[in-house]
Amino acid sequence: MSYQHILAAIDLSEDSQQIVQKAVALAKPLGADVSFVHIDVNYAELYTGLIDINLAETQHQALEASQKQLQALADKADYPIKYILIGSGDLSNELVDTIKEFNIDLVVCGHHQDFWSKFLSSTRQLMNCSPIDMLVIPLKD
Repeated sequence: MSYQHILAAIDLSEDSQQIVQKAVALAKPLGADVSFVHIDVNYAELYTGLIDINLAETQHQALEASQKQLQALADKADYPIKYILIGSGDLSNELVDTIKEFNIDLVVCGHHQDFWSKFLSSTRQLMNCSPIDMLVIPLKD
């Protein structure tokens, strides 16, 4: 099978460069498009009590910081990046919607191989809902 549009799911950790490198290495010989996606936390959904901060401003600042980090990864990619996407909310729902909207046919993501990831794994969550192929890169901690 020849992939046409590869989506690198990036969490903006130090390991993000590995995910980008793998997506680009797969895309180059195929001439496939590469896009990035990062799903931010939706702060409004996390806290339902009274809080003395401006959630809209906090969300905007987080969005700008994420955009800068993703653009820095794109600049280092040595390959054209078609879309740099940022969403917020439920990771699974946002990713499935992105896959459909942008005609993605492969998702590349990482999986930390540590104690906590055995119990709290966003990659496992994605595997249970992804309608397309996934490449999971093991990330040693």
